Amino acid sequence: MASADLAPLPSADVVVCTYTDQRWDLLTRAIGSVQRQSVMPRSILLCIDHNDELYERCLRHWGDASGAPAVQVFPNRYPGRLGSARNTAVERVTAEVVAFLDDDAEADPTWLERLLRVYAEDEQAVAVGGAPLPRQEVPRPGWFPHEFDWVFGCHYAGLPDVRQPVRHLIGASMSARTAAVRSFGGFHSDKHDDMDLSHRVAAAHGAAAVVYEPKAVIHHFVHPERLTWNYFWRRCYAINRGKVRAFSDMGEAGNIRAELEFAGRMAGTVVHRLRRGLRGDTDAVRQAAAIVGGLTAAAVGHLRGRLDLRSGRLPESLTAGLDPA
Repeated sequence: MASADLAPLPSADVVVCTYTDQRWDLLTRAIGSVQRQSVMPRSILLCIDHNDELYERCLRHWGDASGAPAVQVFPNRYPGRLGSARNTAVERVTAEVVAFLDDDAEADPTWLERLLRVYAEDEQAVAVGGAPLPRQEVPRPGWFPHEFDWVFGCHYAGLPDVRQPVRHLIGASMSARTAAVRSFGGFHSDKHDDMDLSHRVAAAHGAAAVVYEPKAVIHHFVHPERLTWNYFWRRCYAINRGKVRAFSDMGEAGNIRAELEFAGRMAGTVVHRLRRGLRGDTDAVRQAAAIVGGLTAAAVGHLRGRLDLRSGRLPESLTAGLDPA
């Protein structure tokens, strides 16, 4: 619990968006974890993304407004997916800070408190993210490098282990001052909403405004499929293909510095893994190969994205969302 002699924490609402009843057990755990926080949010905003049957099920389960805090259930009112669902939820936020938790993640009891503590202690902080740690159903394959855990939305090797500014937050566990989110019209991307938020906040408020707090922990479910080579390379390709359009829509706020810095670090990591391989570590050699493969897929995806953008084949960005404050 927050001590009385510490700076007062801002108020917060927590947003959870969901789209399929195949995650029902995970969703109930996610909501339950928010209801067990050491610092309670004002409300839990549960947005159902274009699934009428799931919406009715959630209404039956949480619609009586019981529990503490109560869960508000409502449908996504805009076209699109995650970005538009989060925009729908942000319209209902009444607190100073809005925090986002994925529907397949469980928050540690101090998750929200640790996020809010950053705002209380750092006036420059405008967007604050926590650390999603992987919760796996099957053992992690030895070839999968920890530097690529971003593939399934988790904390990855290379992110700071102490609180400090970063270029990108992870969408499974992030927050922002509500007024700031509204000031630039909410999210402008469905699949890259976390990157969109991070870049727009940094452009408007400076690089120090985007802060990573690794002590704000959630446990993000990793489906066995996401630990396969097929998912790995396809994800590296698809994410970086889609980023091209997202960066273009950001205008001057968009840049690929974080991606270039990551690629630069990976060059040294590959050398380090190969040296370990010379000492008999076969997994290190396989990880080096996976890193090279992942970077190659990302580069090809980026080039394809640029071609798509030039030819106009990329999907339209979110156009329906919040009116800028």
